[in-house]
Amino acid sequence: MRLTLLSPGEMNESQRQTYDESIAGKRGKPPAPMMAWLNSPEMARHATRLGEVLRFDTIFPAKLSEIAILVTARHWTARYEWYAHKRLALQGGMDPKIIDAIRDRRTPDFDDPKAKMIYDVAKSLHEGHGVEKGLYDEAVKLLGERGVVEVIGLCGYYTLVSMTLNTFEFGLPEGEVPELA
Repeated sequence: MRLTLLSPGEMNESQRQTYDESIAGKRGKPPAPMMAWLNSPEMARHATRLGEVLRFDTIFPAKLSEIAILVTARHWTARYEWYAHKRLALQGGMDPKIIDAIRDRRTPDFDDPKAKMIYDVAKSLHEGHGVEKGLYDEAVKLLGERGVVEVIGLCGYYTLVSMTLNTFEFGLPEGEVPELA
């Protein structure tokens, strides 16, 4: 870990307010990257709020939103992010074969057309730096404009998360082995 994370007792007033707001939210605890973001308390506050919306208040159930998150974690080889969201994807009902395929950089077999579309849009965003017209039109038809906006939001936010975790070298919990090479 490249950064010393502050304990609540070491935080200034602005940092402590952001920390307290995060533990009072739907997560019940501060998200790992927020502990680094506290070096910029206003950024931490806004990023954590955005993360809570994207995690809990999109139109997608967890097993769908986690597709975009796992594609992002895999794209960035964000080991901590993968570790955290693989568990959430499984809890949300995602088929382990889909998770394994994303990990191995293979295109998963999807039964749900919305799941496939989220995967295709997320891959396009990361690998193609956007979404070409045909895919965009299909995505709007299947997911709606709000759904497309939320997939973009998930990929963008979790890119910030992945960059933070990778840059500051957040380690996995004791005894956990990284799955991403």
